Amino acid sequence: MPRQLDVTSLVTRARDGDARAVARLISMVEDASPLLGEVAAALAPHTGHAQVVGLTGSPGVGKSTSTSALVGALREQGKRVGVLAVDPSSPFSGGALLGDRVRMQEHATDSGVFIRSMATRGHLGGLSWATPQAIRVLDAARCDVILVETVGVGQSEIEVVSLADTTLVLLAPGMGDGIQAAKAGILEVADVFVVNKADRDGADQTVRDLRYMLSLGRRERDETKWKAPIVKTVASRGEGIGDVIAALDKHRDWMNRSGERDRRRQLRAEAEIEAIALEKVRARIGDLRGGGTLPELAKRVVAGELDPYVAAEDLVDTVSAS
Repeated sequence: MPRQLDVTSLVTRARDGDARAVARLISMVEDASPLLGEVAAALAPHTGHAQVVGLTGSPGVGKSTSTSALVGALREQGKRVGVLAVDPSSPFSGGALLGDRVRMQEHATDSGVFIRSMATRGHLGGLSWATPQAIRVLDAARCDVILVETVGVGQSEIEVVSLADTTLVLLAPGMGDGIQAAKAGILEVADVFVVNKADRDGADQTVRDLRYMLSLGRRERDETKWKAPIVKTVASRGEGIGDVIAALDKHRDWMNRSGERDRRRQLRAEAEIEAIALEKVRARIGDLRGGGTLPELAKRVVAGELDPYVAAEDLVDTVSAS
C-alpha cells in the first residue's frame, strides 16, 4: 500500500457511502497495511453506533440464506446494512472459498448494503483475525446493522459472541443440532435461537428439545436476565424473518436498559487491545528468532542447561527490554 495514500480522505469517502473506499479500508485491515495504525486512529471517532449481530450454527442450517433474508427485511426498514461473511480459506490462494456476493446476488446492486467475504486464513474459532477491525470500518461507514456470518465449522464457532452485541444461533431439524448445542456450549452464547427450515418434519421437536434444555438452566428464575427466545423461520421464503427482527430489537432494548451493551463492548475492546499487544510481542519474538537470542535459549533447553519455563522468562525479559 503506497505511503502517499490519504487515509483521512479514504475514511471520509467511506462515511459518505463510497463502497470502493470501504472495500479498500477492509483490504488494508486484512493485509495488515503499514498504515493500519493511521486507519484505526481515523476510524475511532466514528465508531460505536452500529448494532453488531453474529450468526452462527452448524453447516447446512441456512446461515447465508437467513443473512440474505435479514438484509432484505432491514433494508425495508430503511437501515444501512453491512455484511461480513467469513469463509474457509483456499489452501492455495489464501482467499475465501465461498463468495457471498454470489450467494446474496439480489443485494449486490443495493447501495445501502455492503457485503464482504473474508477468509479465515487459518484462524480458528470461525472468524477471521481481521474481523474486529473490519467491523470498525463498517461502523464508521454509517452502517446501522452489521451482520457477521461465521464459517460453519461446528463447535469452535462460538468466538463470534465476543464480537457481537446480539448472537443468533441457527439450528435446523433432522441435523442433530440439539445434541450439538449441548456439546458446544451454544446454549450459553445464544441471545436468540432460530430454528430454520421449520417447514421440515421435526421442527417442532427441535423447538421442544431446545425449550427443555433451556429450562434446565433457569432454575434461579432471575427475572433481570435475558431469556433467549426461540423463533421458527423458513428463510428461503422469508417466513418468520419479521419475528427475528423483532427479537433483535427487543434484545437491543434490554441491553441498553440493563447496561449489558456497554459491558460487552468493554470486554470486546479489552480483547481487541490484548490481541494487538500479543501480535506485537509475537512480531518481536520473530525478530529475535532471526538473531541469536531464541536459538541460543533453545540450544540450552535441548542440552538440559535450562528448563523451558526459565528460558521463556528470559525471552520475555529480552522482549520487554527491546
